[in-house]
Parts: sequence; structure tokens; C-alpha cells
Amino acid sequence: MGILRLYSDGTVLRAKNIDFLLPSVVDDTSVVFNDILFDKNHDLYLRLYKPTLPPPPPPFPTKLPIIIFLHGGGFCFGSRVWPNCHNCCLRIASGLNAVVMAPDYRLAPENRLPAAMEDAASTQALSRNVVEESWLNSGEVDLERVFVVGDSSGGNMAHHLAVQLGAGSPELWPVRVRGYVLMAPFFGGVVRTKSEEGPSEALLNLEMLDRFWRLSMPIGETRDHPLANPFGPSSRSLETLILDPILVMVGGKELLKDRAEDYAKRLKEMGKKIKYVEFEGKEHGFFTNDPYSDVSSETLQLIERFMIENSS
Repeated sequence: MGILRLYSDGTVLRAKNIDFLLPSVVDDTSVVFNDILFDKNHDLYLRLYKPTLPPPPPPFPTKLPIIIFLHGGGFCFGSRVWPNCHNCCLRIASGLNAVVMAPDYRLAPENRLPAAMEDAASTQALSRNVVEESWLNSGEVDLERVFVVGDSSGGNMAHHLAVQLGAGSPELWPVRVRGYVLMAPFFGGVVRTKSEEGPSEALLNLEMLDRFWRLSMPIGETRDHPLANPFGPSSRSLETLILDPILVMVGGKELLKDRAEDYAKRLKEMGKKIKYVEFEGKEHGFFTNDPYSDVSSETLQLIERFMIENSS
């Protein structure tokens, strides 16, 4: 699509002016936001969103939960400043009355995996520092009610964070991750699924999925690499791990549908607390690309219910 070009000599060119085939940035005055440098070594920023609405009355919690939003883009593109990511975070902050942290991370092919995973992990550990060093008041937010929401490749990253941190995220104390929301997680595998071999989507096809993997995986690795396929031949066994609750959501017409459904089914059979929701007729990005639609409102209601059920 001209956004990213890789030449045979290894040169990578990224478009500076992108014609987004998406709605323009939404003007939502119920949310304030600013950008914070969180990784000087890699020049990485995150965008912090805070709703301006007053907190709900008792007995509801008066402190705001924190949602860490990991954007998609096949590990190869995307940013907190792109309109789809920005609008999505605005909607989450206002719709769920939550503080949203949207970090950027290193992208492939300049920085192949596991670079993005490392950056996402560092964001979790910095949650408390971000609150203390920003215009947020530490009394406004609840560091013990943190949720990770990942879209597409961000959903893949959310899974690996859940595995890395384990139930209760003890290594992040006093930050406590309560649950993970995986929106059409970008998982792969050498063996094709039925949905991958089905009709292409309006903005996504199988050739593009394969291209993302070729550009993002370590050189010489296949789609069965543990960072791509959570159930690959060399992937870590999840059977004995205790994980925080997970919510998986996917569109019924997505190429990634079967992998998301299989992921949820396998974890459920292992006794993990996981819920799978499929939105009939929807394609990849139905929430992030149009966060103010009716189905997106339904999506937010599911996330809100998930957060309430797993906040204690």
C-alpha cells in the first residue's frame, strides 16, 4: 500500500504522508491527552488519555482504572498518532471512564521480533512512573486495576505479556494487571486454517498476512515460531501456567477468526478463565477503524463487564 517499502539491498522506506482510508481524527472534548517519552534509548513515546467526566458516585470505585492499549499493524506499522489508534483510545477512555496508555513500539523489519515484545513489557513496568511523572494525580488512578487491550499484533503481544507476567503480575507490584483483552489476535502457523483460505477481506488478504510474518519474524524462522504460534512445536506449554482472565473478540468474516477461536478453545480446555466472542459478519479492525459505531459500543460494553467481573 506504499506505507512501507523494503528494497532488495535492505533499504527500508516509510511513507511520511499517508492517505488514511479511515475517518479523520475525532474531536472528543470529554478526553484530554498528551505524549510522554518513555524510552530514550529507542525514542519511543506513549500517548496518555484521561477522561474529564466526574467519577461515578459510591459504591462504584472513584479511582480510574488504567487500560494499556497495544496497537496493531502486523508488527510492521502503526502508531499512537495514527487516526485509527487515536480515535480508538479516545473512545475507550470516554466509554469506559478509564485512563488509557497507548505506547509505540519498535517496528519491523528494521527491528524484528522480539523487539516489539520487549518494548511492550517495559511499558507495563513503567506504569507507575508514567503516572507520577505526568499531569495525572496519583490519587486519580488505581494502579491495582490495570487491563491490557491488544489489537491484532497488539493482541498477540497481550498474550505473551499474560504468559510472561503470570496471574497477579507479581513482578510489577504495586501495579496489578487484572486481565487481558485480545481483539483479533495476530497469530500464525505453517498449516493454514479454513478462514485463512477463505475470501479476502476489504483491507486484508492472506498475502499481506504472510508478508507481515516474513518482515517481522527473526531471519530464517517460520510462522510456527513461538512468537507467532502459541501452540507451535517449539512453543512453551501453557498447560500448567496460571493466567489472569482473558477476553478474545473477533469478527466472523476475519481471516484470523479460526486461530482466535482455536486459541480460546484450547485455553478453556486447559482450565483457563477465558471468554470468546464472535461478531457476526464483521471484518478485521471493525472496532479500531470505527470505534463510534453501534457494534463498537457493544464491544465496549463487553469490555466493561469483563473489567467489573475481574476487578477484585
